[in-house]
Amino acid sequence: MDIDVIIPVYRPDKKLFLLLDALNKQTLRPQTIILMNTEKKYFDELVWGTDFPERYPNVEVHHITKEEFDHGGTRRRAVRQSTAPAFVMMTQDAIPADNMLLENLIGGLYKQEKSMIAVAYARQLADDKCGVLETASREFNYPEQSVTKTRRDIDKMGIKTFFCSDVCAAYRREVYDKLGGFVRHTLFNEDMIFASNAIKAGYAVRYQADAKVIHSHNYSNSQQLHRNFDLGVSQNQHPEVFRGISSESEGKKLVAATTRKLINEKKALELPHFYMQCASKYAGYLLGKNYDKLPRKLVKKLTTNPKYFDM
Repeated sequence: MDIDVIIPVYRPDKKLFLLLDALNKQTLRPQTIILMNTEKKYFDELVWGTDFPERYPNVEVHHITKEEFDHGGTRRRAVRQSTAPAFVMMTQDAIPADNMLLENLIGGLYKQEKSMIAVAYARQLADDKCGVLETASREFNYPEQSVTKTRRDIDKMGIKTFFCSDVCAAYRREVYDKLGGFVRHTLFNEDMIFASNAIKAGYAVRYQADAKVIHSHNYSNSQQLHRNFDLGVSQNQHPEVFRGISSESEGKKLVAATTRKLINEKKALELPHFYMQCASKYAGYLLGKNYDKLPRKLVKKLTTNPKYFDM
């Protein structure tokens, strides 16, 4: 079937070429790869002197300014450029783990026709350069077993029911349109907001574990604080999704699972660093949940996207 791949891009490096090459070597090759690039000058610097248009004839590049970028709005705008019955959202720092990524992901999306799966997201694997803490986080959030989640799972799974990641996720266009698409203005979590709306409307969200991408980070404690501040802001601004469903319980499970892993693997010396990391995450999250009580100057220092608060 025809599919499109949509990738927001900002200050890309040569890793973008690796991603595009890997996508075009898939067993299910994209009809069109739509790049939503923020700030034209950075993209022009990367492709200057290359044969980019000839090398990637199925790639469309749309430029926006930094002021125009929004997690939900930019992706929503990109989807309007797609004509395929299914599209895949990705990020520029995710690389397919094999040439079956798109085939397996779309297979998960259409696995159960009657259940009308709205979105299927891929498994994220840590790369070889990541430390044990990031590896443990990826293993906790992206296990080996696939699962289909519906509203019947909310009492059992809590916030995890709505978990979805646009690092790599496939959407049915007909369902996407019916549900109104991505939220127009959000700092973070456009994927989980859509997944929540889909589940509450009676659709399902699929985690497809055999669709795999390499995607991980070695964030500092400061970066973790800023990132989780944005997460908290998003939850504050979308009570229709997050009110009454605790995120803290998942955090506690991650702490317990990682602690056991470090002890079992005789890496207990990593525990102080891990607990500092957890403290930074939680502090950022709590500050973000209460951002509307903080001075605007402090909010803009804590967020990763100060311009968002000027919109």
